[in-house]
Amino acid sequence: MKTNEIKKGMKIKSVQLGQECSGVMADNMKGNRRLVDVKGSEVGLFDEIGSVYSHDIVWAKGPDGWVRVTHTPAQIQLREEVKNYF
Repeated sequence: MKTNEIKKGMKIKSVQLGQECSGVMADNMKGNRRLVDVKGSEVGLFDEIGSVYSHDIVWAKGPDGWVRVTHTPAQIQLREEVKNYF
């Protein structure tokens, strides 16, 4: 599944907090950033709604269960650029 196929209300798992945690997609947008209701309390942080880089979304729950998210070349390139900043 690609990040652009993830619709509002779908459950996801992302790694933007440094550890894998779950969340719920909060928009139907497409592109390099998505709005997610992140359940940070699973990893000792706060729950919050905010922008998440698409390349940080690694799993999505579809009708057949959890599937791995594949990223576009542009999202992979952005991940490398962001990694260079930190």
